[in-house]
Formats: sequence, C-alpha cells, structure tokens
Amino acid sequence: MTPSFRRSLFPCLLLAMLLSACGKDEAAKQGGPGGRGGGPVPVVVETVRMQDWTDALRALGTVHAREAVTVTAKVSETVQQVHFDSGQQVARGAPLVTLSGQQQLASLASAEATAKEAEQLYKRQEQLANQQLVARASLDAQRATRDAARAQVAQIRANLSDRVIRAPFAGVLGIRQVSPGALVTPGTMIATLDDISRVYVDFPVPETELAEVAPGQALSGRVGTYGDRVFNGTVDTVSARLDTASRAATVRGDFPNPERALRPGMLVEVSVARGTRPALVVPEIAVQQIGSETFVWRVKADDTVEKANVVVGGRVPGKVMLTGGVQVGERIVTEGVGKLQAGAKIAAGKADVAPATGATNMPSKS
Repeated sequence: MTPSFRRSLFPCLLLAMLLSACGKDEAAKQGGPGGRGGGPVPVVVETVRMQDWTDALRALGTVHAREAVTVTAKVSETVQQVHFDSGQQVARGAPLVTLSGQQQLASLASAEATAKEAEQLYKRQEQLANQQLVARASLDAQRATRDAARAQVAQIRANLSDRVIRAPFAGVLGIRQVSPGALVTPGTMIATLDDISRVYVDFPVPETELAEVAPGQALSGRVGTYGDRVFNGTVDTVSARLDTASRAATVRGDFPNPERALRPGMLVEVSVARGTRPALVVPEIAVQQIGSETFVWRVKADDTVEKANVVVGGRVPGKVMLTGGVQVGERIVTEGVGKLQAGAKIAAGKADVAPATGATNMPSKS
C-alpha cells in the first residue's frame, strides 16, 4: 500500500467512525420498549376497587348408586332356573334365581303331615281335658308337641325360600354370572344390582372451604361423556370427619337420574354455587404468571410501574379475585403489560366502561 493511498483512506475511516458513534447515541436516546431512557409506554390503567363477586367451588367427584348390592346365594345348591337377563330392570322382590330344593320339599311334606297329626291329637286331648278325663299335664305336653311340629314346618319353608333369590330393591342388574346347572355356595356372585334412578356424587372439599358448603345447597355437574350437558343436584351430606392426610371432608351430592345417564364410577366435575360477596376483583389480563410468580404491574405516584406479587383467590371468565398483594385505590396496568419492565414510565389511559362495546381508550402517541 503506497503512502498516498493511506493518506486518502484515513479521512474515509474517520467519517465512518463518526457516523457509527452518532447512531449509537441516537439508539441510546430512543431506548427499547419500556426502557428507562425511552418515552412513556402507552397502557390502560384501572383503579382497584371492591366489587360483588360470585363464583363456584369446583371439585372432581365419583358417582355412586343410591343403593347397590352384589346378589349372592345363602346356601350351597344347584341352580335350577335363572329368571333374568344381563342389564335388565327389575322390581323389588322379583325372583332372580331358583335353586334346586327337592330334598327340602320332601322334608316339608313330612313335617306338614307331622304337624297335622299333632294338631289333631291336641284337639282330642283338649276335649278330654274339658271333660276332666285326662290330666292337664297331658294336654300341655301335647300342646308343646304341636308347637314343635309347627316350628319345624316354618323352618323348612324358610330354607325353601332361601332357594329362591329375589331382588332386595328395584334397580338395574349387571352381567349375569351363573347358568342353570351351576353349583353355587354362600358368597357366590350371581349379579350386581344398582338403583340408579337417583345417584350420589362424592367429592372432596378442603377444610378452608367447608364454611361455604351446607346441605340443601345447589350443585351442578358435568361429565366428559356428555360434553356441555349439565346435571343439577343438591348437597345431601357433609362428612363429620376430615381426612387427616388431605385435610378435606367428603361431601355427598344427590342427583336425580331418571334417564340413567349417570352410572356408578363416572368422574364428575362438580360446581357448588356460592353466595355473592364483596372482593378485590381485577381483569384477568392484568394478572401475570411467570413460573411460580404471580403478579400485577402497580402504578406508582410518579407514573412508573413496579411488580406487585398477588394471591389469587378465585377465577371466573375474564375476572380474577385477589386476596392479597394490592389494596383498594391502587392503580394497576390492565392492558399493555407485555411491554413493561420495572421502573418503566407509562402514559396511562382508562378502560371504556361502556358495556355495549367493551372497547378501551388507549392514550394517543404524540
């Protein structure tokens, strides 16, 4: 490189350095979004105030039949006849299974004959006793014989009744587990029987929420199988004991189920309607969640913002109820929160309160 070329290149390099420095100074003056050195960030601000708050306590519950039993045999015997099909609706007292009872029938015939003879002998003894032809002791002995024969008949008839298994209540039978000719023993499962014309839904309620739940309170439930269909019921019972591990009490809801849509074992999302009460309510968009940190942007007196960690007490679509972190009368940012950082200067606008449009007034840029 010749000396003359180097002398001509130097002014060009000097000019480039000056232009670069000017660009950095301009960038520093402008600053990034929400930067301390930049202009005010346009946002919408709202004053925290007490509002009427109505929400629902939500929990997951399990459906239980109002009455449920596993039908079993009481004796060891062979199945003679099955009177039902799987899934059949039966009335109370309907015969389900008849067991073989030939030996009991023969014993009953013998016992009835013995009882008849004992009754006749007693009547003869009674006539003779009235005529004072036999001692009263003889009459008493025959009365005891007659009563014993009657008791034997009653016992055999009770054994025979155990050979006809009946439905203890009206309900829906499950899958049949026996067939004619099968040998059953006490405890052998024949079928399940459930009364699901009304069902119970048991769900846990934390100790801190128990004051909000009482018998007779309205409930609503949703099941994933039926989409948005709502089932309405009432609180039936609140358990007197709490689980020592979860510190929650079991609440039982009573739901009419005329269509048998709810079935035992189903998972139900239960909502317990709670009364209206005053609370600190802010727009949902104002509450930020980053990791385990939940906060809002609070506006200070000099129109700069700071993070205020808050405690969320409940949510409904579009609104959040706060139980701590902010106070009545403080201002928070409700729109434009994505452009903020701590210490940023803001140009505050106010939300349009007209319910018809739901629009907001944003500050104009000058």
